[in-house]
Amino acid sequence: MKGVVLGGTASGVGKTVATLAVLRALDAAGYDPQPAKAGPDFIDPSHHEAVAGKPSRTLDPWLSGDEGVRRNYHRGDGDVCVVEGMMGLYDGSVASTARVAELLDLPVVLVVDASAGMQSVGATALGFREYAAEAGYDVDVVGVLAQRAHGGRHADGVRDALSDGVAYLGRIPPDDSLSIPDRHLGLHMGGEAPVDADALDAAAEHVDAERLVDLAREPPRPASEDKKPETGKRVAVAADAAFCFAYPATRERLRERADVVTFSPVAGDGLPDCDGVYLPGGYPELHAEALAESPALDSIAERAADGLPVLGECGGFMALAESLTTTDGEMYEMGGVLPAAVTMRERYQALDHVKLRARSDALTASAGKTLRGHEFHYSDADVASDARFAFDVERGTGITDEHDGLTEYRTLGTYAHVHADSGAFDRFIENL
Repeated sequence: MKGVVLGGTASGVGKTVATLAVLRALDAAGYDPQPAKAGPDFIDPSHHEAVAGKPSRTLDPWLSGDEGVRRNYHRGDGDVCVVEGMMGLYDGSVASTARVAELLDLPVVLVVDASAGMQSVGATALGFREYAAEAGYDVDVVGVLAQRAHGGRHADGVRDALSDGVAYLGRIPPDDSLSIPDRHLGLHMGGEAPVDADALDAAAEHVDAERLVDLAREPPRPASEDKKPETGKRVAVAADAAFCFAYPATRERLRERADVVTFSPVAGDGLPDCDGVYLPGGYPELHAEALAESPALDSIAERAADGLPVLGECGGFMALAESLTTTDGEMYEMGGVLPAAVTMRERYQALDHVKLRARSDALTASAGKTLRGHEFHYSDADVASDARFAFDVERGTGITDEHDGLTEYRTLGTYAHVHADSGAFDRFIENL
């Protein structure tokens, strides 16, 4: 499967909308596009899936390692993979869009905000192309997609300003219908606020899909991966608007090794019969009242006290706490499994790639082993003085005092999200 990376000059230049327009343009041209996202994001991929009709692949070398990035890419299915970058092309201390492009040997199409420039777009593209060598990256900037650009003289001016070797691949016209509302943690999810389909179709008409396919390349194949055996265990996975942050590869790994049954605490589902529970991250704070009344959390608390393994990540950790207080001061009782009171704040409390080291044998790692992950949350937790933690934080913030992984019974709650390639979910299943 050939691919191309859409890298931005900075955050906020419109990479997500540009990616959606490219996906739609490829589909209209008769290709089967596969979306992907550089970095640890959950939200942008939900918009990719809404347009492409298939899960977007997560490509993050910190979370997955170099070979893991290649494996996740090749698990996709389509003619052309469109990889949306994170932040600006070269931004990121341990993982960047440029690093992902280099690992996969994919060409980069630069998304440039052209709303107030023409010749300067050419200068920007040339600078990004030449900077690769200065920064030590083997990255090939092959084209430009002009975001918020008008047609006619404006588009012609951008095209004429580009240097040799940098192709003009079209434009995304300025259109308020292409905007996606945002909130804390980023944009609204794709299922909540999809981009207007007619506006996206109109934007796609200005993208040169055939030229983009000509420039795309196929990445090297990864080393073969040893298949791990099925366990015959049954895992209940929360899946609704409160628990919507789970990487496709994680869901795939769970299904490969166990029987997975999903349930919705927000809808009032009870806990299915299972050998273990996984509560992914998401937006429990937006559904706190429904969760407080949910029989699922009561069932989880009862089963957890009996020794049922329960894993909660970020939003899942919040739902396992004793209480959750929203930004308007309303406090709701949660599962009460973990000795913590969680409070939402107006500003984010942590945003980074993280590294955790297991203090002793834990649900997702054996003693002394490390896990790499990512944290991004607007809440903090006041934990009991005798709280027990599974991990020391070697990079990142964690829950408190450079610790993460609050644990009680056989329940583990972390602010960190980890990827299937970390091995955490294999150990979780094997501990059931």
